[in-house]
Amino acid sequence: MKKLIFYVAILGLVTVRQSFAQSQRAWEDIDLSGFHQCDTTHQKGYTLIFINKDPKLKPQTIADLKSVFWKVYPQQVKRFNKQSAKTVTVMVGNEYKGVGATWKSVVKIDQDWLANNPTDFDLLTHELMHVVQNYPYPIPDPWLTDSIADYARYTFGVDNGRAGWNLPPYSAGQSYNHTYRIGARFLVWLEKHKRKDIVDRVNQALYQGVYTKELWPKLTGNTLDELWSAYVANPMI
Repeated sequence: MKKLIFYVAILGLVTVRQSFAQSQRAWEDIDLSGFHQCDTTHQKGYTLIFINKDPKLKPQTIADLKSVFWKVYPQQVKRFNKQSAKTVTVMVGNEYKGVGATWKSVVKIDQDWLANNPTDFDLLTHELMHVVQNYPYPIPDPWLTDSIADYARYTFGVDNGRAGWNLPPYSAGQSYNHTYRIGARFLVWLEKHKRKDIVDRVNQALYQGVYTKELWPKLTGNTLDELWSAYVANPMI
């Protein structure tokens, strides 16, 4: 799934910065001219600001997205980063073209993607993990950001099956640097075969800005490339 995440990948950073330059609007400065619906919901210490700028967006899709937030985000915060933002804005519109993108606590979802993929509401599970990550930029291994976000979609997803979303089996030529679902499956394999809390530990190091490649042998006794070779030899999860 192609997504450009502002603070998590070099390509995404450049692309969104270019978009900012073209629009001359800050990411969090959402254009509310014309049609829009906006509502704010509070629940158990969290606030969801939901903005819909697509007059054709189905009420059920809106309900599904909101449901994902309330089911998923508190779990992600509890497990990965209790200091995460307590107020999150989710906007559906045409300000961002792609699938979805996140900067700080503002998530933007492409209305055209949702129109063509109305059951892919777990894309928000991926984006919400980026809110939780909030890594200092740049990070040494950019592949980890979207791999961990897709790991979160795999782990916390409400109904990935309806969207036809899954982790692809290993095939020749893959690399953890391919990130997203490929990297996520590798992380699941590491969790099952090497260390149960490995994703939590890596995420914590990234958030604290202390991650280096030396973390892998410290946690597992093997380098990252050695771990990938072991995965390739026996990729079953």
